[in-house]
Amino acid sequence: MALANAVDSTQEFLDAQTHVWNLTFNFINSMSLKSALQLGIPDIIRKHGKPITLSQLADALPINKAKSHGLHRLMRILVHSKIFDLVKNDEGEDAYSLTVASRLLLRDEPFGFAHFALSMIDPVVVDSFHHVTEWFGDECPTPFFTRNGTTVWEYAGNDKNWNKLFNEGMASDARFTGNFLVENCKHVFEGLNTVVDVAGGTGAVAKAAAAAFPGLKCTVLDLPHVVAGLEGSQNLSFVSGNMFEFIPPADAVILKWILHDWNDEHCVKILEKCKEAILASKENGGKVIIVDMVVDYEKQEDKAIETHLFFDMLMMIGLAGKERTEKEWAKLFSVAGFQNYKITPILGLRSVIEVFP
Repeated sequence: MALANAVDSTQEFLDAQTHVWNLTFNFINSMSLKSALQLGIPDIIRKHGKPITLSQLADALPINKAKSHGLHRLMRILVHSKIFDLVKNDEGEDAYSLTVASRLLLRDEPFGFAHFALSMIDPVVVDSFHHVTEWFGDECPTPFFTRNGTTVWEYAGNDKNWNKLFNEGMASDARFTGNFLVENCKHVFEGLNTVVDVAGGTGAVAKAAAAAFPGLKCTVLDLPHVVAGLEGSQNLSFVSGNMFEFIPPADAVILKWILHDWNDEHCVKILEKCKEAILASKENGGKVIIVDMVVDYEKQEDKAIETHLFFDMLMMIGLAGKERTEKEWAKLFSVAGFQNYKITPILGLRSVIEVFP
């Protein structure tokens, strides 16, 4: 074989085949995770109170018991991907237990990611990846637009089910982020009297800030179909609007996982509106609080880099956005008229970036 002769050894050839196969079938990890979440397996294991055997799990699930052999195979791949652990119970039988990862996937875990995972594995998101080749040859802004003939935001405004799923997914991440910020980044809110959470969805970040700092007046700005029917509290309010047109004046503007959705031109416009808002509120200017990824290919571990690359592709496919390096962030801030910034890498794959006029 000509190809076999081009590599150093038969083993290298076989390893390359394994690598290509693994990439080809990598989607099975995501789909297996989706099945586990839809079946509620993490919650069933937690409710059981101790490691659960396959037969006990099958009895607890609303499935055809004749298909328990399929359940064994589903759990086997989920154990391999470290979603569950295979252990011995008190009787010495094989049984499944939760890992830290699956605890994050419990439906009633207030800072869990089950809704986020399900929203990202939904066909509305995944189907767009089948149209990348077509997109490279058309005039559409994203493969999502190629597939659906509309933007993600317009699609959400017209599809109530997808809007609900997407907002639940974003809210689950926002609850985690908001709680983490007020617990571990209190300095970010020091000296502030007012904040606006731009494109803040159902207000999870703002709610966390409002609860932690009763003297802080928090406003959530988002599109009409997002904030419709949402009720505020004494120091929390919801405002319908478009961040490209107007941002209410405040000491600080929060952009949590917003700028990576947009290309550089749109990001500059958003940042300019943020600057107008904070300069209108404070004589010497306030700040913009950004929660987003800062990609560093030289210092980060391979797993973190791979996840950043996944997100970068996700932004390109769905939103025409991107994940940025510090150099790319600095350029955006400068073009938008900001003088200084501070990056705090405290949120795992994401950082808190404070930007000053």
